[in-house]
Amino acid sequence: MVPGGDTGVQFHSDQVHLLVFHETQIPVYDVFKMDCVGQGWSLCVPRKGQDLSMDDTLHVHGQKGGRFKQICRRETLLIIVIIENNLCSFLGVLLLLPLFFFFFLFGHQGIIAAEALTTHEDAIAIACDSVGDGKTLNTIAFQNAIFYLKSFADKGGAQLYVPPGKWLTGSFNLTSHLTLFLERGAVILGSQDPSHWEVIEPLPSYGRGIELPGGRYRSLINGYMLRDVVITGDNGTINGQGSVWWDWFTSHSLNYSRPHLVEFLASTNVVVSNLTFLNAPAYNIHPVYCSNVRVQNISVYAPPESPYTVGIVPDSSDSTCIEDCSIAMGHDAIALKSGWDEYGIAYGRPTTNVHIRRVNLQSSSGSSLAFGSEMSGGISNVCVEQVHLYNSFSGIEFRTTKGRGGYIQEIIISDVAMENIHTAFSATGQIGSHPDDHFDPNALPVLDHITLQNVIGTNITIAGSFTGIQESPFTSICLSNISLSTTPPASISWVCSNVSGFSQWVFPEPCPSLESSLLNSSSTCLSRLNSSPTQTAVL
Repeated sequence: MVPGGDTGVQFHSDQVHLLVFHETQIPVYDVFKMDCVGQGWSLCVPRKGQDLSMDDTLHVHGQKGGRFKQICRRETLLIIVIIENNLCSFLGVLLLLPLFFFFFLFGHQGIIAAEALTTHEDAIAIACDSVGDGKTLNTIAFQNAIFYLKSFADKGGAQLYVPPGKWLTGSFNLTSHLTLFLERGAVILGSQDPSHWEVIEPLPSYGRGIELPGGRYRSLINGYMLRDVVITGDNGTINGQGSVWWDWFTSHSLNYSRPHLVEFLASTNVVVSNLTFLNAPAYNIHPVYCSNVRVQNISVYAPPESPYTVGIVPDSSDSTCIEDCSIAMGHDAIALKSGWDEYGIAYGRPTTNVHIRRVNLQSSSGSSLAFGSEMSGGISNVCVEQVHLYNSFSGIEFRTTKGRGGYIQEIIISDVAMENIHTAFSATGQIGSHPDDHFDPNALPVLDHITLQNVIGTNITIAGSFTGIQESPFTSICLSNISLSTTPPASISWVCSNVSGFSQWVFPEPCPSLESSLLNSSSTCLSRLNSSPTQTAVL
C-alpha cells in the first residue's frame, strides 16, 4: 500500500487530518456514521455510489474544542481521520501509528468496528478482520478486538460495534468498561461445533455441571470479574443455534453440561438491553455471583420442544432488575437460583434484592416464574409486579427438597395477569435431584413469608398446589385479592399439605390451612399485604 495525501482543514482552531491508504478507489459512503459519538461533530461523506480518493476531503462540522479520532477499514481501504486541538495533533498521529500495523496483520475484510472512549471528548474507532456471511468463523476477530480494547479500560471505556450481517463465532470473553453494540440486522451466531466452546470448571456453588458430573462448556459470551459492561444494540440478535445441543442432550450424547448464551461471573454493574436472544443451548442470560445487574427490553425465545431451556437465571446475585422483557421458553422463562445442596450451602451467597416488572412470560414444560430448585444459598427480598403469564404449565412455582438447606423468603408478587395456565401457583418440597451422594438429608429448606396478591387468571386448570415438607412446613403464605377462572370447573382447585398461611378475597376458595385465623399468621400477612411491593426490593 502507498500512503496518500495528508489533507488539513482549518475549523475553529482545530486541525483535521485525513490520511488515506488504498490501492483502488472503493465506495466508502457507509463507513462513517453521522453524529460522531455525541461529541458535536458530524462527518459529511460521499453520497452513495461515489468514491473517496487520496485527494478527497471530509467536510467537518462541529463545536469548537470537540475532538474525534477515527480509523476505518473497508476491504483494501484504511482511512484515519484525526480531529485534535492544534497542540496535540501531531502527537495524536504518532499514538495511532501502532494501530496501522495491528490492522495490516489481520486481513482486509473486517467491518466489525471497535470504538474506545478514551475521554469524554475523545474517541478511537477501529476495525478488525471478520466476515459476516454466517459461515466464516469470527472467534479470533472478536477476541482480537476485545484484547485491543482492554487497554482502554482505564481511559473511559470502549465499544465493540457489530454491524448488520451474520457473525459466526465460538466462545469469547468481554472486558471491563466495554459496550458490545449490535446494530439492527446484526446477528451473532453460536457455532454448532463443540470444539469452539471451551470446557471449563464447574461453578463452586454447584460442585459439578448442572446436567452431568465434571466440567461444563463455556458460554458463548462471557464476563469474569468485570465492571461496567453493557451488551445492547438496536434490536440486534444473539442466536445460539441450540438445536444440535438439544439433540445431543436428549440422546445423552454430551460429555459436559451445555453452554449458555451469556454468562457473567463475579461481575458488577452489568446491563443487557435492547436485543433479541434465540435458541440458547441451555440458559440465555446467567448472572452468577454478580451485583447490580439490569436486564431491560429484550426478547428471548426458544421453541416449546427445546429441552430445559431457560430465559434469565439470576444465580447467587444481588441487586438485579429485570424489566420490559418478553420471554418464551421450552422450560422456565425466569428462574432464580443460588447453588446446589452442600456446595451452595458452603458457598453461602444468596440471590437477594431482585425486582421483576412489566414482563411477558411463557414456558412450555416448566414455569413462567420459578424459584429454585437449586436455592441452597438462599433467595430473599424479591419483588415481582405487573407481569403477564400465559400458555404455561405452571405460572409461579417455588421448588425445593430435603438436602437443599437454604431458604426462600420475603417474596412479594403482585399485579399478575394469567391465561391458559395449568397450575397457577405451586410450591413443592419434593422436587429436584442432588449433585452427588454427599448431601445432608437433614439440611431442610425454609419457605416462609410469601405474598401473592392482585391476581386475575383465566382458563386455569388448578388454582394452587402447596406441598411442603413435614419436618419443615411452608409458613406465612399470604394470598389476597385473587380471582382465578378454572376451566373446566375443577372439583378440587387447591391441593395443600404441610403449609400454613392466610387468605382474603380469594376465588376459588383456598385450602383451610391457607385460611388461618391464628393471630400471628393473620397479623403477619396483613402487615405485608398493606406494605408496598417496592419496599421489598428497590433498584
